[in-house]
Amino acid sequence: MLEQQQLKRILEAALMAVGRPLSVQQLSELFDPEERPANGAIQEALQVITADCEGRGFELKVVASGYRMQVCEDLAPWVGRLWEERPQRYSRAMLETLALIAYRQPITRGDIEDIRGVAVSSQIIKTMLEREWVRVVGHKDVPGRPAMYATTRKFLDYFNLRNLDELPSLADIADLDTLNGELDLDTGEFAPAVNSDNTDLAETDAETSADIDEDSTDDTSGDLLAEVDLDDVDQNSLAHDFPPETHS
Repeated sequence: MLEQQQLKRILEAALMAVGRPLSVQQLSELFDPEERPANGAIQEALQVITADCEGRGFELKVVASGYRMQVCEDLAPWVGRLWEERPQRYSRAMLETLALIAYRQPITRGDIEDIRGVAVSSQIIKTMLEREWVRVVGHKDVPGRPAMYATTRKFLDYFNLRNLDELPSLADIADLDTLNGELDLDTGEFAPAVNSDNTDLAETDAETSADIDEDSTDDTSGDLLAEVDLDDVDQNSLAHDFPPETHS
């Protein structure tokens, strides 16, 4: 059996090298069967790593897909200067559309347009599908059978969330003042549509609520290659609630 110190070093090295979240199961597969530690031992080592990161420039973050080593969010302004390219910018329309999908999933494009009062650009939907932030979970049982959209694990990973329960209340998203003006936030009508302890159940609930079409997931495999001319609105319009992470 590996000593905890050696186990901790192996896990640290793997998480630093891979650059993406790893689950406990994926971490356990780093070891040969005869020396493979129990999942409990791996979790204990991860807790030690988390404690060791306190006060340092990087942290061990738990997101939907597992554990990820990343630069602390408050240091992003300085670390970001290592890259010459400009930070990714998202239009207000995209952020509002994404927020509605997150809070009202599963939801159709028509439902989004009814709430926002304006048409949703096809390019916005394509961009979110291409980034794998949303996916088609079924089709609504109405004329035309419009696609119903829900968020994905990649959405949660990008915004440093473990599950949908960690979404802030819409009332706290002060920058969406136009959207707030259209919604009766005091009634609680727009509380998260899915309130689950884990993402697996959240995705199952979204699919159950839709009229499932076996081929619906293939809708994301079409022409998603067009470049998006996003409005010059910084993504930090939601930074206090949906902070972008800077990876190590």
